[in-house]
Amino acid sequence: MATDAKKRVCIVGSGNWGSAIAKIIGANVVKFNNKFETRVTMYVYEEIVNSQKLSDIINQLHENVKYLPGHRLPENIVAVPDVIEAAKDADILIFVIPHQFIRTLCATLLDKIKPTAVGVSLIKGFDRGDGVNIELISKVIEKNLRIQCYVLMGANLANEVAEEKFCETTIGCRDKRLAPLLKDLIQTSNFRVSIVEDCEAVEVCGALKNIVACAAGFVDGIGLGDNTKAAVIRLGLIEMVRFVDTFYTGSKLATFFESCGVADLITTCYGGRNRRVCEQYVKTGKTIRQLEEELLAGQKLQGPATADEVHGMLKARNLTDKFPLFTTIHRICTEQIRPADLINEIRAHPELPTIGDTQDA
Repeated sequence: MATDAKKRVCIVGSGNWGSAIAKIIGANVVKFNNKFETRVTMYVYEEIVNSQKLSDIINQLHENVKYLPGHRLPENIVAVPDVIEAAKDADILIFVIPHQFIRTLCATLLDKIKPTAVGVSLIKGFDRGDGVNIELISKVIEKNLRIQCYVLMGANLANEVAEEKFCETTIGCRDKRLAPLLKDLIQTSNFRVSIVEDCEAVEVCGALKNIVACAAGFVDGIGLGDNTKAAVIRLGLIEMVRFVDTFYTGSKLATFFESCGVADLITTCYGGRNRRVCEQYVKTGKTIRQLEEELLAGQKLQGPATADEVHGMLKARNLTDKFPLFTTIHRICTEQIRPADLINEIRAHPELPTIGDTQDA
């Protein structure tokens, strides 16, 4: 992508996180209006809210009353219910939709966007690929839209970002010319951006931490306490490192100490939707699907789906014993065992893993 002309930005998605990032991008394109066009389109999946179209509400009130109520969006954020119309002129496409819908979206946009456009995926999850192997969402976008796609992941609970509480995030980008432009688009004094070239590890962390958050929720629901929760988080981090080391050779251990790694893991295990739903799964006896519908106001739960996708890949390679926590969470989420069996399953492994079991490739 040429870096001289002003860049047009489209946010593909308008849920909780999409609306929060829209607040930042809307302000920054005005701040850096020598680099960006100030009009930002935001694709909105059309819904009826209080007898009105959600896109109309956003454009009239400058607020996403369903997914980010109480937060005013900049007036230069324009809600567009047709994804092709929203994205067709964009130079930078910010993807922030549930990962389950990415292939359908790419099929819709193929050959309808600028061939010189670049993508940035904020999507935390994997694509199931061929049913055995999983694919990174950024790679699905690259393959199906024929554009370069980079990633942004971090300890970024959407409501806190919207409230402008201080936090950090990580952009994985190997293009040294583009990276500063993306930083100008995203960074604020309260939303600090680090750039690393280790794109795969950044993205994998954003997906796997949701599995660990499910485990944290089960621990909270059972009432096992903070020591147990800390142990589960540590075990989860080790399995995250091991997974990257196994499947994405060349990634760096240092990436796990960026916001996309340990910080995002801690935040999600204490404040995220996966933790909350899994806690209620234990306490209420309702199914995960029921709780997703009741508690998330239309948002999607990523942890159980990601656990299922990871399990298929591990099982095909006879590696489930190397990832006991991920395997156990999958079994709980698919109702093969009870949440109360979580710690017994961990105890069944005679040696708990340490960071020395992994390598900094």
